[in-house]
Amino acid sequence: MSDSSVNKANAVNNDADAMSAQGYALSKKEMGFARREIRRHKLLAFSLVVPLLLFLAFAFIAPIGSMLHQGFYNPVVNDLVPETLSTLKEWDGKAQPNDIVLNAMAKDLKRLALTRDSGKFSAEINRYLPGSSSVIKSSARKLKRAEDADLADNGAQLLLAANDAWSKPKIWRSIQQAGNIYTDRNYLTALDLERNQSGEIIVRESAQVYMKLYTKTLKLALIITLLCLLFGYPLAYYLANAPSKKANLLMILVMLPFWTSLLVRTTAWIALLQTNGVINTLLLSVGIISEPLELLYTEFSTIVAMTHILLPFMILPLYSVMKGVDPSYFRAAMSMGARPIGAFIQVYFPATLPGLSAGALLVFIISVGYYITPALVGGTDGQMISNIIAFHMQQSNNWSLAAALGSLLLVLILALYWTYDKFIGASNIKLG
Repeated sequence: MSDSSVNKANAVNNDADAMSAQGYALSKKEMGFARREIRRHKLLAFSLVVPLLLFLAFAFIAPIGSMLHQGFYNPVVNDLVPETLSTLKEWDGKAQPNDIVLNAMAKDLKRLALTRDSGKFSAEINRYLPGSSSVIKSSARKLKRAEDADLADNGAQLLLAANDAWSKPKIWRSIQQAGNIYTDRNYLTALDLERNQSGEIIVRESAQVYMKLYTKTLKLALIITLLCLLFGYPLAYYLANAPSKKANLLMILVMLPFWTSLLVRTTAWIALLQTNGVINTLLLSVGIISEPLELLYTEFSTIVAMTHILLPFMILPLYSVMKGVDPSYFRAAMSMGARPIGAFIQVYFPATLPGLSAGALLVFIISVGYYITPALVGGTDGQMISNIIAFHMQQSNNWSLAAALGSLLLVLILALYWTYDKFIGASNIKLG
């Protein structure tokens, strides 16, 4: 091969290498541009989701976090009587505290009386030692008139003269316990437990109400869910297989409760179930009963009213799933010799389980935390744990205990959901 041919071949190879390098450079540049575009689209998508994330953080995560924190965080007593608590650190908890502690308490009580915070302090201590509220309030009123010089010299004597309960160690132990900023007392109380003087956790000696309320709440929620299933399944089946015109009309009736105020629906049941209400009047007029039945302010009234209110939450998921079930499967089973009941149980019913699961879980969780209907129609017998939480929030002002009860209710619901997911599978839930 001549030299000119070799040179031409080398030139061609060099041009090919140059073009390959240029193509690689362009390819690398295009890849960088593509990565920047992908990053830009991701940032744009994230910016569109940011308002929703902020709303969830503000309306959902922050309240739950605050509730969990409030359950074991209680700085009220520590903020009201810091000097007394400081001097109580060296107390052995057995005999009457020394004069330094008594003097500090006398000064704190006068200050609380002047700032009108003695009621708040007495309410906190009264939760640890019932009956101590009157002791603290009366002592604060008497020490309010004392001179600062007298309190500095004879504060201990003035405090004991105001009420001899200050000589007993139990009130000082209660103050010492209430002064802990972080405490598990509220959660123990919510579980009907307490700590004895040695710090051991024991069952509460006083009234045990909260665990009974949790059990009662779960029982009522289960009964309401079963009743909604009993009434909702046949109705959803009829709606899914009825002609369109009739199904649309009936669906409007199912949706009608959502267009009516919850308060109106609940008060309507009060008018029906009260002693002189429609039901008792009708039964008396036809001679079925000789005296009015006690229907209102019972567990029965709570179950009936809540079943009526929550029934659409069972019907809608069932209807949406049943509407998607191919009716030819049922007819095929019948054509192969299966009886109607057997074909329904083995073919149709398993296909509707996702909607049934969704409706049952939805009704159960809503009924566990329901508040308005049990409060209005349930009375004492028909109240649920949510009513006690509202009582502590609105009337007793024991927000820490209310937060602990609410936290345990949240844990209970999450545990039930986990159990459901473990044995049935949350992925099987379908709303349509």
